Amino acid sequence: MTELTSGDERHFLKNDQGIYQPVIGVQHRNEEYDAGGFDSLRKMQTQHFWYAGRHRFIEYTLKKMLKSAGTQHNDRLSMIDLGGGCGGWIHYLMNKPDYSQCELALGDSSIHALQYAADYVGPKAKRYQIDLLQLPWQARWDVVFLLDVMEHIPNDKAALQQACKILRPGGLLFVATPALKFFWTYNDELAHHVRRYSKKDYAVLAEQSGFDLLLSRYFMFLLSPLLYLSRIKSPDHKNMNAEELHEFLERTHRVPAAPVNAALKTIFHMETPAGVWMPFPWGTSILGVFQKRIEEQQ
Repeated sequence: MTELTSGDERHFLKNDQGIYQPVIGVQHRNEEYDAGGFDSLRKMQTQHFWYAGRHRFIEYTLKKMLKSAGTQHNDRLSMIDLGGGCGGWIHYLMNKPDYSQCELALGDSSIHALQYAADYVGPKAKRYQIDLLQLPWQARWDVVFLLDVMEHIPNDKAALQQACKILRPGGLLFVATPALKFFWTYNDELAHHVRRYSKKDYAVLAEQSGFDLLLSRYFMFLLSPLLYLSRIKSPDHKNMNAEELHEFLERTHRVPAAPVNAALKTIFHMETPAGVWMPFPWGTSILGVFQKRIEEQQ
């Protein structure tokens, strides 16, 4: 490994694959990470209607909140996606002109995901191996993303406190998670989810973690009945062997046929910007925008 020459040199060493690995090792839960599914995940992130609609909704909210927060030099902000896997969200932002001058980075505990992300995010985006509950930085980032990550973490309060620590005062945290216990299905169990969230849950977490909750919005509202009906009949997954379970996941987690995918994408796209300006009463996902309090300097 070679040492860093940036402000991260106390915490990381850069390996020969360009990944910034921590001086203190990271524990990774391999049993919850399908390293063999990276190709499928990348295809889903670039083609599936759900990812297209989710990215559109979050990116619109990002632009809105940066403007309303009065953030200076928006085109030069530092942003990191924590728990970002193989880089789908960072890849999406890198293809938007508004963020071409920003520092964009990817953080994950899986070294395999970070290796896989190399050609997807390119050399411009730094890739950090990190532990979400032991982040090394202090007031380092302007914007932090935790997108479909918090529902996997038993101690979500600790994770938000760590995110608060690494944000600069006034910095923004974007959190997206599955929403509402009503929508809990077998898919949550298969994905190792600990919980689903409501607006009230976000408000409590903000108060406990040194944040002000600027905005919380449900999304995936228009298609929520369809999603619920598609998953209401629970398969007997607990009695499936590894091969059967893999086949089931491959069958249920793939891009729909092109005409169906296009139609669902069109419907989901209708939620942006409508769902940002006029809150939906429910949705299968929820987005929260948290701001670090100016006085919370750690």
